[in-house]
Amino acid sequence: REIVALELEAKGEALFDGGIEVDESYFGGNRKAVEGEGRGENIIFSLLTRGGKVYTKTIPDASSVTLFPIMAHKTVPGSIVYSDD
Repeated sequence: REIVALELEAKGEALFDGGIEVDESYFGGNRKAVEGEGRGENIIFSLLTRGGKVYTKTIPDASSVTLFPIMAHKTVPGSIVYSDD
């Protein structure tokens, strides 16, 4: 985990451009709980270019207040961002 984190951090300053897909993933917690209601999970936010470049970050919640600054910091203005919502 430490090696992966160091490698991602070294590449972490690169900006994404073109078509970028974004999504969050939930790991751990209770499957029966309703989404967003204290399931005790880790939330991972990912940006992916269609060429294969990936950036991931652990986030406290999946609100637009949390996600928009990450996207603004990691993408080139004018890029097309694809999301499921």
